[in-house]
Amino acid sequence: QVVNYAPFTLLPSAVPRALFEQAYAVQEDFNLLVDAISQNKEFLERTLASTIKVDDFTAQLFRIYMQVLEEGLAQSVFLGINRSDYMFDCGVDGTAALKQIEINTIAASFGGLTSRTADVHRLVLKVLGKTEEASHLLPNNPSKGLAFAIAKAWELYGSQSAVVMFLVEEVQRNIFDQRCVEEELWNRNIRVIRRRFRDVFEKGSLDGSRRLDGQEVAVVYYREGYVPQNYDEKNWQARLLLERSRAVKCPDIATQLAGTKKVQQELSLPGTLERLLPGHPEAVTRIRATFAGLYSLDEGEEGDKIAATAIADPDRFVLKPQREGGGNNLYGEELKQVLEKIKDSPERTSYILMDKIKPQPALNYLLRAHSPLQVSECISELGIFGVYVRQGQKMVLNQAAGHLLRTKAIEHADGGVAAGVAVLDTPYLV
Repeated sequence: QVVNYAPFTLLPSAVPRALFEQAYAVQEDFNLLVDAISQNKEFLERTLASTIKVDDFTAQLFRIYMQVLEEGLAQSVFLGINRSDYMFDCGVDGTAALKQIEINTIAASFGGLTSRTADVHRLVLKVLGKTEEASHLLPNNPSKGLAFAIAKAWELYGSQSAVVMFLVEEVQRNIFDQRCVEEELWNRNIRVIRRRFRDVFEKGSLDGSRRLDGQEVAVVYYREGYVPQNYDEKNWQARLLLERSRAVKCPDIATQLAGTKKVQQELSLPGTLERLLPGHPEAVTRIRATFAGLYSLDEGEEGDKIAATAIADPDRFVLKPQREGGGNNLYGEELKQVLEKIKDSPERTSYILMDKIKPQPALNYLLRAHSPLQVSECISELGIFGVYVRQGQKMVLNQAAGHLLRTKAIEHADGGVAAGVAVLDTPYLV
């Protein structure tokens, strides 16, 4: 009934070409890493042991994970759609470095809308008489890349009549983003249905071969299910039903757990990447080069020390809970207050601490509905979409699938486009 345009910047934003290329070059490595973590039960169990004691949401996901493993996995094809997000950290000497903020392994969005953003900026530059600059904007179509991976998984599932199910929210705020990917699938003659957890709970069932029946579902593509608010008792039951099925889940529950903040922090410890990616020393080097400082708040002397450091100098750090979807991180005074409150309780183990990245601001106009038009000091975040498909132990597809630039005014510490803070942008490589 009400359609709002997605917010965007008036002009494309300058992005250092070397860092842009570095982000693309490391994406296949991150795909391999996420896939390796998702297959490593011992690593997930050990890494998340402290978190599941204090974080109900992660604990519930973990219970389903263990139940499905005990029963034996019905799916043999695995599909990953990730988005690795970075900022450009400005050093004391003024040089910028690529630093990873996080990797999203579930419902990584804006592949559709960002496929349209470069055209908008190309037009704006032409209107301003800058045709030469307009020609420098890179083509970018993540929705095609995401659909290509979904189509590959659908094909390997091996049933022409099976459908792809988009599992979507109760209230669709970001529907056009999803429609772009959906349209690419229809263009390949792959049938798409849209369902909510509620629909799965009421109508879903498994046949003797653990096929999701009614309409047989080949791929379940989650655009929902990444925050506690997405679940009630029935929705958890629906999630379990989907996980137990033969359908290719994007992501399966192990891959969702691989995207938790606690796993991200564990990866930064010496030796962890080498153990997870044996025989890939170059990949390990490329991945490690993107890490910012990450610190554990687990109970014990080390955690006590880190907590005390952050309370004494809160502007140096970001406090991150095990949540996706933006708008959850804590900064400055708020970080200090929360840490002081939980510093002596096990609850602190449900957070990790990260060095605060300090990018160089630039001027732009942020165009969003019902907001005054004014020039703002802005910072940008670059996301690279990655897709992979594995059949059994064989990696069938592994590639970067496009990029996303989001920009926000510097007064907003946290939050993405869906959280109402950042806006869509296009990189202008310099």
